[in-house]
Amino acid sequence: MATTTVEPAQHVPPFTEHDKLGPLGTKTSVLDNELELRRALVGEFAATADAARDAAAKVDANPTAAVHDYRKALRRARAVLSLVSNALPKSERRAVRHALQEARRAVSVARDHAVAPEVINGLALDEVSRDAANAAVANAQTTAQPTAELKQLLAEGAARAAAQVEALEAALPAQLDWDTVARGVQSTYDAARRARHSAKRSKRQFHSWRRRTKELTYQLDVLAGFAAGHVTELAHEIEGVADTQSPAVDLVMVRDFVRTYGQGIAPEAFDQLIQTLDTQLDDLMRDSRSAGRAAFKRKPKKFVRRLAKAVRKDLTPPKADDLVTD
Repeated sequence: MATTTVEPAQHVPPFTEHDKLGPLGTKTSVLDNELELRRALVGEFAATADAARDAAAKVDANPTAAVHDYRKALRRARAVLSLVSNALPKSERRAVRHALQEARRAVSVARDHAVAPEVINGLALDEVSRDAANAAVANAQTTAQPTAELKQLLAEGAARAAAQVEALEAALPAQLDWDTVARGVQSTYDAARRARHSAKRSKRQFHSWRRRTKELTYQLDVLAGFAAGHVTELAHEIEGVADTQSPAVDLVMVRDFVRTYGQGIAPEAFDQLIQTLDTQLDDLMRDSRSAGRAAFKRKPKKFVRRLAKAVRKDLTPPKADDLVTD
């Protein structure tokens, strides 16, 4: 599928209905103030760095939860970065994105070690495949990172994420407008839509579809905080698609996990396990793509128009007839 050109999104106009005391029923929103919009989005980015730091601090109590929350915080940081990326110099945009990516990838192995055994235990496997899967888990346990090493990785990654807040603050222009933010949403939706199409035959593209979908969910969640219910409904729609992707993505991870730690497993048993995983994965991917068809059927520009319409509905003052008076 050809890449969709990102064009300036439909502008959300200011609201001008006034009485002697000012706007009638107008909801105050940073979306109407370019200075405040910049401040708010930098604040959202800083909050993700704080969340990564908080996650790193609880690794002694619960390493699995710490890794999960840390990776979630950095994924949200990338989503916020994409909202403002069109206002950044290309070099700065790449540098911040690369730093976030490296900080997240540093604990990917720890995430796999924590999640894979749980997913494997929940799979329907025959006896031969179950024994092979358990052997892979046992092999992986011999290479698990010590808690002290994981703690250091999380602390270093959180510090790197925190440094990006200053970098972003310095690189952004003094003001941000709605068109910049909407183009960021459009780019993320476009990437997710194209990945969904390619995921019909590619496990890697399915995983990409999942990542972009989660980022789109986070972006809409941020914007819903600046608007209200209509944008929240749109966010929930995309989030519902992300929920259908989770079992398939977990199985993609397990498949890679088994290939990495399958040493010593009899070839026939190994092949049987991989074939079983592939069969289940194909079914999950097909079902998820079907579930996501409606959400990603629109072209990117139309999706952003829908978002702009939702924002307008949330922020438009009520009509005089709708106002309740004593």
